[in-house]
Amino acid sequence: MKRMSIIVPCYNEEESVPLFYDACTAALSKLPVEAEFWFVDDGSLDHTLLRLKELRERDGRVHYVSFSRNFGKEAGIFAGLEAATGDYLAVMDVDLQDPPALLGQMLAGIEDEGWDCVATRRVTRAGEPRLRSFFARAFYRLINRISKTEVVDGARDFRLMTRKMADAVLSLKEVSRFSKGIFSWVGFRTKWLEYENVKRAAGETKWSFWKLLLYSLDGIIGFSTAPLAIASVMGLVFCLLAFALILFFFIKTLIWGDPVAGFPAMICIILLLGGIQLFCIGILGQYLSKTYLETKRRPLYVAREKE
Repeated sequence: MKRMSIIVPCYNEEESVPLFYDACTAALSKLPVEAEFWFVDDGSLDHTLLRLKELRERDGRVHYVSFSRNFGKEAGIFAGLEAATGDYLAVMDVDLQDPPALLGQMLAGIEDEGWDCVATRRVTRAGEPRLRSFFARAFYRLINRISKTEVVDGARDFRLMTRKMADAVLSLKEVSRFSKGIFSWVGFRTKWLEYENVKRAAGETKWSFWKLLLYSLDGIIGFSTAPLAIASVMGLVFCLLAFALILFFFIKTLIWGDPVAGFPAMICIILLLGGIQLFCIGILGQYLSKTYLETKRRPLYVAREKE
């Protein structure tokens, strides 16, 4: 019988952990697989680790990795994949927004239909603030235009994959991780399951608008060099524009003798060009900072406890 590893990153989810365990074990009991759980405590400040230890005492299939501090969900996913021993590996959120009932369809997609991965995407964003939904859709449109790596709109981290695909993901040890892009970049045949948005079972989301914005920037920088090209094009365009204006004022002065006026115009031009330069330097700085972090070769996480 094949073994399925359930990888669950957790951060301050003491209320959700028992609910997830009950729902997931009920779904797994109907499947012809041996199951194991790998919960990753991402430096939680509540009693999440205590709940995981209680589950460990009740069920020997439950394992956990506890980080020394908060390293982020991406590190949690990597740690879970690294620790898991299953033939099939599923990544799930503990808040039950990833329905465990879909695991049966996902397993059938791999075993019966020959897919390497069965992933999920939300077809609705009911319950989300409209502003967040607007920016999320705009992000997917943007990154798919400027990147060769396709990121499916509404894609979740919730997916079931073969060991071969999981090993390919683990071979990418970059520090600035964007899992949706990494899963797509490694390739493999992926089937998509669609479902409507599900509300959290308990607690509150840990993803603020600012965190999502920074995460989206990681995705763009990690999977596209288009911003660098945009900076180069803007520099060229403004150089040509400046040359054209110099030529225009020179000819105008020769023919009509008009003085080149405009202290306000000069200030506006200086501010415009200064802003463009800082913007382009900022783009370069983002790529440079990511390169700097990668060259340090620090581990993605530090584990305080593992069982």
